[in-house]
This record gives sequence, structure tokens and C-alpha cells, in this order.
Amino acid sequence: MTAPRRNNAITVALVDDYDVVVIGVANMLEPYRDRIVIAELDSNTFLRDSVDIVLYDSFAQPESDHNEISVLAKNPRARRVVVYTWNFHPDLIKSAREQGAHGYLSKALPARDLVAALEAVHAGDIVVSDPPGRARSASGLNWPGRGEGLTDRESEILALISQGKSNAEVAALTFLSPNTVKSYIRTIYRKINVSSRTQAVLWGVNSGFTPDHHRIDHWRGGP
Repeated sequence: MTAPRRNNAITVALVDDYDVVVIGVANMLEPYRDRIVIAELDSNTFLRDSVDIVLYDSFAQPESDHNEISVLAKNPRARRVVVYTWNFHPDLIKSAREQGAHGYLSKALPARDLVAALEAVHAGDIVVSDPPGRARSASGLNWPGRGEGLTDRESEILALISQGKSNAEVAALTFLSPNTVKSYIRTIYRKINVSSRTQAVLWGVNSGFTPDHHRIDHWRGGP
């Protein structure tokens, strides 16, 4: 779905492997449609025109491998690339910048601050949010498992587990300690009422925690 451009509004393409995440960000930005136009939501729609900003939501992506960011930054249809995440490990920020990201924004930003940050990036600034700390995600966001009481971080870890990642791999990809990952997993088990990893993976697969790579493949020039 491609929206018509309004006056001097900034066009933004939302890139993430999970539709519920993309729709949540779009809904949060909807009140600011006079300043931000969501140019692309449907991964099956080929966007022929350039967009001002590609907003890459890193939900449950292997954040230590920034190939996706590099691909987006090199795409001639993406004038600028911004990473949207909760993970503010210094190595991740450094890597994203080296791969060509023009911004690194926190999911804890209120919608008005997110819009202001995107406008600053569009104007040519490099914008890196303050680390979110323990702040909760911005109002209006959504993610798989939210309805079951999972936090965004718990959902990301469950999504990685559902992709077959081990605890050590999850820890490395999220820059969390192994003990922290284990603590998250125990909490996840309790919230989704399972007692084993196999049951958790099955629950995740049946509940939309496996990624659909079409949207990122689309920006790579794939189907």
C-alpha cells in the first residue's frame, strides 16, 4: 500500500519481518500524517519511487549482523536509513553507523519525538537517541505476544528461540548476558504456560513468531 504524498511530508518505508510490528509503528505515526507519510506497508507492493527514510525496525533480527542495514543503505530508493530498536549496545550503534545508518532511534521515544527525530535525519542530521534504560516502549507500538503479556524484549527473545537460536546465540545476538537470557526465558515460559523449550518453540511458531522475510527481500531486490 503506497500513500499519496502530502505537501512537504516526509515519506517513510517501514521495514521489518513481522507485519504486526510494522502496523504498530504505522498506527503510532498516523496522527502525524501531515508530517510523515507511510509510503510502504505491503511487502508485495514494489515501490518504484524513492523514499526519504527507510525505518528499519530490528525486532528479532540478528543485530550483530548488520547486513540488512548495509543493503538498505546501498539501495538507491532509500535516501536515508534509520534503525529503530531497544538495543543500544555501543558496538551495535557503531556497526550501524559504519554500515551507513543515518539514525539510531529508541522505541521508547514518544511518537512526537520519533517524528521530530525523523525530520532531523531528513534535514541531514545524524541522530542517535539516548539509551532507553528501563523505559517502556512508546505508546501505540505492537509486537507478537503482547496480548499474552509478553514485553517487547521477551517477545524478541521468544522469536529468536522460535528461529532455532540457542541461549548462547540469543545472548550474542542481543548483547545480553547468558544469565539474563535464561531469566527472560523462565519468565516467558511462565507467561505462555509452557514448561520446555520445545513447547515454547511450538507456541511461538503457532503464534506468529516466525519471520516473513519478504519485506527485507523486497528491498534486496528479491520477490
